[in-house]
Amino acid sequence: MKLENQFTVNAPIETAWDTLTDLDAVAPLLPGAQLTGRDGDAYLGKMKVKVGPVTSEFSGRAALTETDRAAHRAVIEANGRDSRGAGNASATITARLVEDGAATRVTVDTDMRVVGKLAQFGSGVIAQVSEKMMNQFAASLEAKLAAGESATEPETAVPAEQGAPSGALVAAPEPVEEPEPLDLLGLAGPALVRRLLPLAAAVLAGVVAGLAIRFLRRHER
Repeated sequence: MKLENQFTVNAPIETAWDTLTDLDAVAPLLPGAQLTGRDGDAYLGKMKVKVGPVTSEFSGRAALTETDRAAHRAVIEANGRDSRGAGNASATITARLVEDGAATRVTVDTDMRVVGKLAQFGSGVIAQVSEKMMNQFAASLEAKLAAGESATEPETAVPAEQGAPSGALVAAPEPVEEPEPLDLLGLAGPALVRRLLPLAAAVLAGVVAGLAIRFLRRHER
């Protein structure tokens, strides 16, 4: 599945580039996302997604695999898995920055692969939700840049200490506030709610069935 999104931020291209290529700085700007640590050059994180009464949590990792400052082009490889086994997704994300007067236009091309129940959303629904997510991200990025926050400010996740072996896991130095879950029904809008509700009902039924089975097993002992 291929997605294309564009947005513009009121910041010089070099400022926008420095921020967008700092995953520590931009990850918290994504709705529902939170960094949890590092594994070598990869960033570890999680995202909470709410569909009606059901909240799912995805854990995953992302890494910058290509950066070309002269061309203002970056490639991110990311993958994630639902903690309840509803499915998994992986993506190759290519971002390109172009000067637009005093502002910067950002084009994000995503090649996404979705497996499991997540695929039931369909490409049309995912594309529309992706666009609205990107709009929220762009607004948060705009606010961050307008506030003059530097990409080199204290980070949520810290790099490995000098002398630490390559690939060593590095956790965030202290607990951070849990983000609000990404509300898919609220984000999708009325036009898509009816298409999402059957999936939400199926997931809820699965959760209830799982809890019932655990309850019965405990009382059989």
